[in-house]
Amino acid sequence: MPQPVSPPPWTLHTLDNQTLRWGDLHHNVVLVVNTASACGFTPQLAGLQELHTRYAERGLVVLGFPCNQFGRQEPGDAAEISTFCQRNYGVDFQMMAKIEVNGPNALPLFDWLKQQAPGLLGSTAIKWNFTKFLVGRGGQVVRRYAPNTPPKALIADIEAALAVSAPD
Repeated sequence: MPQPVSPPPWTLHTLDNQTLRWGDLHHNVVLVVNTASACGFTPQLAGLQELHTRYAERGLVVLGFPCNQFGRQEPGDAAEISTFCQRNYGVDFQMMAKIEVNGPNALPLFDWLKQQAPGLLGSTAIKWNFTKFLVGRGGQVVRRYAPNTPPKALIADIEAALAVSAPD
């Protein structure tokens, strides 16, 4: 079993400009996803919401990070993104401020996730919207999932991660 790691001291920002400290999620299982409102994978928001509804009480936190780096498929501002996600998919999991996932302006959380769980053939770059990272209690990255992996395919890994006791 992977050893727990100290959570990085990042401060993240929500769409409504609230702060969320990554370290405060240390006892949760966290699903991190880069999202976009105008992508062919956007309907996955419904599946992510289903995971949130089903597992939030057991400690799953779903964090959606809008990103406009792939085909400019997230051009909206915070209010537009929030309204779109709620109106079309009933999203009430935490949507974060729009960020970049690759390049010099990438959110440090994503740089860390990419290093912890490289993609196919060891690539660290995120290739498209809806790349998913599952982080276990204590901060260890459990797995990276491709954009075309539907949220329901993560259920076994989420349940296994939730079954692990939170570190002290």
